[in-house]
Order: sequence, then structure tokens, then C-alpha cells
Amino acid sequence: MTKEGNQALDLIWGIGAIGEIIGRSERQTHYLVSIGEIPARKLGGRWVIERSKLIETFTGEAA
Repeated sequence: MTKEGNQALDLIWGIGAIGEIIGRSERQTHYLVSIGEIPARKLGGRWVIERSKLIETFTGEAA
């Protein structure tokens, strides 16, 4: 297994948690996720995104 394969994913679960990190309300965050501006996925009825992908979305850099 590669070094990356051994690292646990740092996942952010839920619109509220995602919004808290980006400084937006749940409503604003839900809108951004629903139009694809934030590349989150819905799993088991909850939105989830990997922290590095969320950071990359706003910085344009690979985290």
C-alpha cells in the first residue's frame, strides 16, 4: 500500500459543519453544494466532503 493509502480520510460530515468551516450559513452552504460549487457528495442522506478537497475548492491548490 502507498503512503497515501495508509492515511485516514479527514471527512467533514453535514452542511452545518461544512458551512462552519467556510464561514457561511447552512442555507448558503446547501445552495453552494446543490449547484456544484462545493464538490460534496450525499451519502446516507448527509453531505460529506474531504477537508483537502474543500480547501482546494477555495484556494485552487492541491492540499
